[in-house]
Amino acid sequence: MWEFNYGSSTEIAALLERKSLAMSKKFGQNFLFSNEARSRIVSLLGAPSGSCVWEIGPGAGSITSLLLKSGVKLTAFEIDHGFCALLRQEAFKDEENFILVEGDALKTLFMNESRPDYICGNLPYNVGSVIIARLIENSILPSRMVFTLQKEVVERMCARPSDEQYSSFSILTQADYENTLAFCISRNCFYPKPNVDSAVVLMTKRSESLIPSELRPFFLSFIRQVFSQRRKTVRNNLSAFSRPELEKAFSSSGLSGNERAEALSFDQLISLASALEKVRQKQPEPV
Repeated sequence: MWEFNYGSSTEIAALLERKSLAMSKKFGQNFLFSNEARSRIVSLLGAPSGSCVWEIGPGAGSITSLLLKSGVKLTAFEIDHGFCALLRQEAFKDEENFILVEGDALKTLFMNESRPDYICGNLPYNVGSVIIARLIENSILPSRMVFTLQKEVVERMCARPSDEQYSSFSILTQADYENTLAFCISRNCFYPKPNVDSAVVLMTKRSESLIPSELRPFFLSFIRQVFSQRRKTVRNNLSAFSRPELEKAFSSSGLSGNERAEALSFDQLISLASALEKVRQKQPEPV
């Protein structure tokens, strides 16, 4: 095992300089050097020895090293060619349980035929929510996921109806998972120091999805529409449907249509989506 002091920002900076590894704002690279935070993340993931784990954005390998020491079978997805060379040729070159996939995770994650038991990652602030959304939309749903994200994103994932942060992303991530803001990480624990604070979210898979399987494709599209403009009513955000369709769906689901999406519970959203889907299916085909 490669022994490197990931708890020292000075040594991380020296490593980057020695390997001529430039930090990229484009890739949102900020490396966690808090040993306490690293250990807590791996502990939260709780992946037993021999389990299949995916890590998104390993960077220089601070979380990677702890995961490999725990005995998991790890596949890491990294976009930066320079860090891939470090991980593959030096840090973990002799690790038989380590597989590195180079490229944009928004593409490579979904080219992998295997499915993980657990997923974790210190996700780039600029695409973190997109990565999580794509995993769920593509039904990559392991038993547990742990991510470090911008604190505001985690708050959205944990938001409840009528909360200011409640959004379609809240609904999407809560459909299959119970989300918990596990702990916050100060910006001072990263190198280089970002302009925002971070938080770690624990996503624990529900025993049963809140979305009926037959409604899932329609519902995922529906929530994007119904939350498209927060200041507008549900009726206005669903203007793609005809007035008769909407009136029948509102009547069936016990809503007026004048509500705003952020005020609706999950059950109310499911009820409305189900009513709309039924109304839409009953419409005659155009001649």
